[in-house]
Amino acid sequence: MTLDIVVILLYVAAMLGLGFYGMRRAKTREDYLVAGRNLGPGFYMGTMAATVLGGASTIGTVRLGYVYGLSGFWLCATLGLGIVGISLFLAKPLLKLKIFTVTQVLERRYSPTARTASAAIMLIYALMIGAISTIAIGTVMGVLFDLPFWVSILIGGGIVVAYSTVGGMWSLSLTDIVQFLIMTIGLVFILMPMSISDAGGWDALVAKLPASYFSMTAIGWDTIITYFLIYFFGIFIGQDIWQRVFTARSEKVAKVAGSAAGIYCVLYGLAAAIIGMAAKVLIPDLDNVNNAFASIVQLSLPDGVRGLVIAAALAALMSTASAGLLAASTTAAQDLWPLLRKGKGNESSAHENRIFTFLLGLVVLAIALVVSDVISALTMAYNLLVGGMLIPLLGAIYWKHASTAGAIASMALGSLTACVFMYIDGLEANTPIYYSLAAGGVSFVAISLMTRASTSRISLA
Repeated sequence: MTLDIVVILLYVAAMLGLGFYGMRRAKTREDYLVAGRNLGPGFYMGTMAATVLGGASTIGTVRLGYVYGLSGFWLCATLGLGIVGISLFLAKPLLKLKIFTVTQVLERRYSPTARTASAAIMLIYALMIGAISTIAIGTVMGVLFDLPFWVSILIGGGIVVAYSTVGGMWSLSLTDIVQFLIMTIGLVFILMPMSISDAGGWDALVAKLPASYFSMTAIGWDTIITYFLIYFFGIFIGQDIWQRVFTARSEKVAKVAGSAAGIYCVLYGLAAAIIGMAAKVLIPDLDNVNNAFASIVQLSLPDGVRGLVIAAALAALMSTASAGLLAASTTAAQDLWPLLRKGKGNESSAHENRIFTFLLGLVVLAIALVVSDVISALTMAYNLLVGGMLIPLLGAIYWKHASTAGAIASMALGSLTACVFMYIDGLEANTPIYYSLAAGGVSFVAISLMTRASTSRISLA
């Protein structure tokens, strides 16, 4: 265990060092928020994949593999396919807009009021994304090092807040590429083959697990469809993802490297699900299936190697936590803070953005201390995002009759409906996304047709 701690401490020191190195490059607002719009293919692919593959994608997919088998990969698969979709169909026009936030598109099509309303939804979503991975960081550190949960949250989450605050997107990009390499080596090339070997090989998995564990649909078509509605479309409108798109040096980088990142996410999901299957064979009666990942790491790996894999898990979690945090601070600084600046515009400095990142980092830590289930929390975040913003955003781009009143009504009713059905049916139910999209769609069309619509339309051709 001592060797493991040394490996992890070296990793943490490297992340903090890269964070402070990034501060030297983050001198302007554009540097701090979108890395100067200057990332090449290697950095872009690494940072995009690392952004998506966080707490739910790693810890959650291993859990799903433990419970359902191969079909647990659908969570990562829908996220990865969403990355491919946004890379092929939206990256090129988004780069032409030279903006910082999703909500700026809504302002161009509707009004400043629509931007403000959507920014409130996006802020909640981004804070939850940051908190979810911080929770997972706490879970991993707590199980493996026998630390109280709150101590793990404050240590692990505090590191993320520190390097995100000082260097912004440049720090995130530098740390993400290291995190991408570590998580690939640690989980895909070390933990997966070693856990399969400990379980007796692939033939032993086939012999010891039910046949349903090798079906790609055992998790249920209703769940697969819900994952597509929530995660695939959520990728298309998430501030954390758009902000990564804005960092690309060129349209070709965004299209090719982004698609490669999406394919990587699908394969990563398969690897995580297989790790969960091996854990089911080796530890069939876990008291808490959320601990499947930490338990298989403890059981299958020797000292030193275990530390590398723990670092890989922390890499995946920290990258997504930092992405959510920076997305939240960008939304607050660029979309909400200008309302209080009284006509001074949104030209916030890098210093002001650092203040927002630090303050919202404290909020993320507070949320992480009171929420527990990472998949439920992720579902809640995406239910609010997709239910409240998908319809108005698509209307802004593709429907000439869309109106500001219709957009605001859709955001309000879609989000409210998602909240109501999450309360009635539970966070993991399928009904919140179905009913919220229905309510948002009907209100958007009806009120847009009853009110005077804008004649302009955002062009993404």
